Amino acid sequence: MSGDILSQSEIDALLSALSTGEMDADELKKEEETKKIKVYDFKRALRFSKDQIRSLTRLHENFARLLTTYFSAQLRTYVQISVASVDQIPYEEFIRSIPNMTILNVFEVPPLVGRILMEVNPNVAYAMMDRMLGGQGTSMNKVENLTEIETKIMSNMFERAIEYYPEAWANIAEISPLLTDFEVNPQFLQMVSPNETVVVISLNTTVGEATGMINICIPHVVLEPIIPKLSVHYWMQTSEKKERKAGELESLETRIKKANIPVVVELGGSTITIEDFLLLSAGDVIELKQSITDPLQVKIGEIPKFIAQPGKLNNKLAIQILDSLKGGDNDDE
Repeated sequence: MSGDILSQSEIDALLSALSTGEMDADELKKEEETKKIKVYDFKRALRFSKDQIRSLTRLHENFARLLTTYFSAQLRTYVQISVASVDQIPYEEFIRSIPNMTILNVFEVPPLVGRILMEVNPNVAYAMMDRMLGGQGTSMNKVENLTEIETKIMSNMFERAIEYYPEAWANIAEISPLLTDFEVNPQFLQMVSPNETVVVISLNTTVGEATGMINICIPHVVLEPIIPKLSVHYWMQTSEKKERKAGELESLETRIKKANIPVVVELGGSTITIEDFLLLSAGDVIELKQSITDPLQVKIGEIPKFIAQPGKLNNKLAIQILDSLKGGDNDDE
């Protein structure tokens, strides 16, 4: 009765029974407090938490946006792709839910073990192919009669589309999707055992006037090594690490800008013998190899970086930078 909506007459009868003592409110409360039994289907084991499903949803919302941009540019028509649902079901149930003849792209995602499946509704796939061939995007369904050219066009189109998958997964794992199989009959495709739990991400897809679904099926065995990374806590930690790293880089850059470094301007150089050096005294003159018309070399620390000309500024000796030196480690530059 808890799941039914009472009519006004039933409500009046219930209140009347309580007021006359025919029903005891305490007994009703005890029945409410009795432990309820929840039915659990062992054939449909839930192996992912709600938190992990939410993470997969966010991941594929990003992928849907990338696909929308890609197909809009390729097909030159209105394309809209969005996440409709994310469910965990047995593989057998997923296979039964898709059309008998449809477009099936099977991908490996190394370094993760196993394969994922992208199922594209024929209405959407044919509209895409029609646009690729210069048509208006007319939708039709003749999957069982696909020619070799049509098969090649479709497989190439979805193989390029999956290249955006690693970008969507960047915060979770580094993957390299690779198309390994192209099928049209799901009965000929057995990726995992029938009772294996899979996550099915359904994408609402609109191409021009054609609409349909793109389903991405990911078996549990593929996600098993990275399940801990699918938690909100991990995403928050990753975000905090990025913010902390950005803050550290900014702080380091600020400190470097405030660091003091010696700037030395060389008026010239000369070479003398040890004997002449030992005989030097006040008033002696050493001839420099550099002419007074030649530019001066400016060193930052020990490294030559600029050439300049001498002068005065506010009655103080100064230099004016003329050019920068490329390479900088060679004194001859």
